[in-house]
Amino acid sequence: MDGTIRPVTTTHLTAQHAPASLWSAFLPLLPLMLAVFVGFFAMGMAFPVLPRHVHDNLGLGTFFVGVVMGAQYVASILVGRLWAGEVSDGRGPKVAVPTGLLGVCGVGAVYFASLAFVDRPTLSYLLLVAARVLTGIAEPFIITAALSWGIARLGPAHSGKVIGWIGMALFGAYAAGAPAGGWVYARFGYAGIAWATILVPLLTLAIVAGIHGERPAPVERPAFYKVVGLVKLPGLALTLSSFGYAAINAFVALLWVERGWGSAALAFTWLGGGFIVARLLVGHLPDLLGGARVAAVCVAVEAAGQFLIWWATIEWLACLGAALTGAGYALAFQGFGVEAVRRAPPESRGAAMGGYVAFQDLSMGLAGPLGGLLALQAGVDSVYLAGAIGALASVVLAIWMQRR
Repeated sequence: MDGTIRPVTTTHLTAQHAPASLWSAFLPLLPLMLAVFVGFFAMGMAFPVLPRHVHDNLGLGTFFVGVVMGAQYVASILVGRLWAGEVSDGRGPKVAVPTGLLGVCGVGAVYFASLAFVDRPTLSYLLLVAARVLTGIAEPFIITAALSWGIARLGPAHSGKVIGWIGMALFGAYAAGAPAGGWVYARFGYAGIAWATILVPLLTLAIVAGIHGERPAPVERPAFYKVVGLVKLPGLALTLSSFGYAAINAFVALLWVERGWGSAALAFTWLGGGFIVARLLVGHLPDLLGGARVAAVCVAVEAAGQFLIWWATIEWLACLGAALTGAGYALAFQGFGVEAVRRAPPESRGAAMGGYVAFQDLSMGLAGPLGGLLALQAGVDSVYLAGAIGALASVVLAIWMQRR
């Protein structure tokens, strides 16, 4: 190689190359989906209870809660995505996925170590931050390698289906892990969370060991930053479209309280329902019609959902907006992901997936503080107007990619 990196040219994929049914990829991807589900289930158990542990048991304020929860995204962007992509491409996903699962076990061990210093809150807190940093490194090893492995097994013509099914496994894991973590914490305290985080990932190591995976050929690979340069356009579109999704996770409870609607649990149900229904019904379209074309339409749907939340005066309209946001974002992530895969050379798909998802990390990490400042100045509802504007900007990028 001459040290330069050039976009990979691909022909338009037709139904002959990419079967219309999303379910055609389900069984081949099932072992990888199980690995992703179990790994993210283990990590997700701490999400609803770690803030309570820091605030109630360690006696620290909300600023410290925000820092410990945000440490994962910083570690993912700065270290995890790059490292996971290099290992997946260089040594193979079959090495990277178990490494990530063992890393999750390590997170549980650090959680457990922090409990020995509860009477010294500063030291215990620093160990919790270290655990979150390790989470931000372990998580990319699992998801980046699983995506790369799935594309290698099914072929790039099915990359949209791979992203769709693996994404649903991740989404379902977080949805199931949060209530399970609350149940464990209520009965066994944070020690129960620590033990569960250590033991649960071990369940899938045998499954991963049984999946066929070839060691990559020893070829020279472009630097990570060069691969990121190839996927920067779909990545930027993902960043803009992710803000609205992140805004619901971060601020919808405050919006519900402000408007006197009570609990916001229904909004999360509609958000998740829209996400899953869209993936199941039309998750095959990015492979069939092209990622940018599908993303352009679906991000417009997301923008409509964000506008509806901003404008809604009654609860069911806001819930409908959440469902449209979830449905649009589900296909947008797939569509832009297909564009990222098509732009990367085959030997760097792990790096491409790592770089692509890092753009989502960026949006998720910035949505909290930026949305909080906006809410402080213009009200909580303004966060969703900003989400709609970001989604519309993403539509413009999708159309640009399609025309190019």
